[in-house]
Amino acid sequence: MLLLLGGCGHSPSSTSNSNSNSIVGCGGTIGAGTNSAPASSIDVVTYHYDNLRTGQNTKETMLTPANVNSTRFGRLGEFTVIGKVDAQPLYLSNVSIPGVGIRNVLYAATEHGCVYAFDADSISGNTGKALWITSTSMSGEIPSDDRGCGQVTPEIGVTSTPIIDRRRNAIYVVAVSKTAGGNYIHRMHALDLTTGAELFAGPTLITASYPGSGAGSSGGNVAFDPSEYNQRPGLLELDGTIYTTWGSHCDQGAYTSWVMAFSADTLKQTGLLNLTPNGNDGGIWMSGASPAADQAGNIYFILGNGTFDTALTPSGFPSRGDCGNCFAKISSSFPLTLLDYFTPSNTVAQSSQDLDFGSGGPLLLPDLIDGTGTTRHLAVGSGKDSKIYVLDRDNMGKFNAGGDAVYQEIAGALASNSEFGKPSYFNNIVYYGAVNDALKAFPMTSARLAAIPSSQSSRQFPYPGTTPAISANGTANGIVWAVENGGTAVLHAYDATNLGRELYSSGQAANGRDQFAGNKFITPMIANGRVYVGTPASVAVFGLLP
Repeated sequence: MLLLLGGCGHSPSSTSNSNSNSIVGCGGTIGAGTNSAPASSIDVVTYHYDNLRTGQNTKETMLTPANVNSTRFGRLGEFTVIGKVDAQPLYLSNVSIPGVGIRNVLYAATEHGCVYAFDADSISGNTGKALWITSTSMSGEIPSDDRGCGQVTPEIGVTSTPIIDRRRNAIYVVAVSKTAGGNYIHRMHALDLTTGAELFAGPTLITASYPGSGAGSSGGNVAFDPSEYNQRPGLLELDGTIYTTWGSHCDQGAYTSWVMAFSADTLKQTGLLNLTPNGNDGGIWMSGASPAADQAGNIYFILGNGTFDTALTPSGFPSRGDCGNCFAKISSSFPLTLLDYFTPSNTVAQSSQDLDFGSGGPLLLPDLIDGTGTTRHLAVGSGKDSKIYVLDRDNMGKFNAGGDAVYQEIAGALASNSEFGKPSYFNNIVYYGAVNDALKAFPMTSARLAAIPSSQSSRQFPYPGTTPAISANGTANGIVWAVENGGTAVLHAYDATNLGRELYSSGQAANGRDQFAGNKFITPMIANGRVYVGTPASVAVFGLLP
């Protein structure tokens, strides 16, 4: 059994000289709840399961439409934490924990700057036990305040979904803290998966400077001011490099659009790109969704409102490098380069009215064959204009003042003007849950997205809508999971073939058995017969009842 130093911070095996004395109340009960780990083969190492960000776990053998109902399925308990769980929890099967044995492990990070490794099977008597707990703050530091912005409040520590590299035995986490002198500090951490100890001589202080005359520039360079930014989107790893993308605090202050790359082996910064270097804004937040990547190693994400140079180069790129409000495709090779993009023809008006593209996150579709037999590489994204954009990743459309030159554009498909989440994909269907709209299923036929949903839920989801996740066994037993936000949140489960058929709702059971607190942008994560949902003070755990 692992113990904590002073009841929080690191376990005794965490001997990094960087923050081994960090004692910043992360709380928790240490111990292992079972003698051995139940059989499991699923690893959830990144946001929405894969780099395409499909949101589908097709290795779920326990949960089916037959047993997910309020009689047989419900809330089993919770893993208590300190701080909001805004990052999606991650999961590893069969991890060897020193002094404990083989365990299935749930990893959770919080806005109090805490990272927890829980025995995923230890829920007993409504609570579960942690295997280790680590604080990302240094001695004398506290988590950042909310910078006067209500999007992430009241404190900011770890907002973005971390990423796990099992081969390197590391979970990578970006955290922000505040010193006693009022300075804000962002760091890249790599924590040992089995002990929580800092790896690779970490953590690394995050700094940056880029040529440009944009907001906050001096002497011909734009500086990364740590007080202006939050690492909101989840992390991405490709070929031993960790990619980070940065948003602002409620469009406040002088900020620009940053992409940074770090070595997974040394935590040193290896690449840098600014996509509004001579302008302003263009924050990347995507309601917490991670950048996506295709098999060729190209990276995709959507920028928020910001400067866009309507004067283009001969090849159609912004003449001064400012691509605010763009669905961007960049290289993963160095130097980081904008390879292609799309922005709507009314992009300047959108940005001036805060109707940005980047409120939603990207979805890359697997290869699809169109009606002519051509293989299509497609991406899907939406923002605040009620449209669904389907882009050809080989020719995204760039900017055309006379009208959008994109693969497919579906107006009015989403009832509201706002997508604050991302679509998900399963078995040739794209699932959307926009603000004040039903959860909708749009089929793909011959590499074309239907303009009208084939099914939809009777429930409409209030702000911020819902980001669905899917569990299935191959293509069978598909279930679409969706969280409805509120003071008391609701977990819904729908038949993936017919969203009009609700299988389960956490509001159905008597006496509030399955109730849990709401958390704005969280997405459910399904692994090994359990559904995990982040709350303001825990990870709620749902599964088949005893």
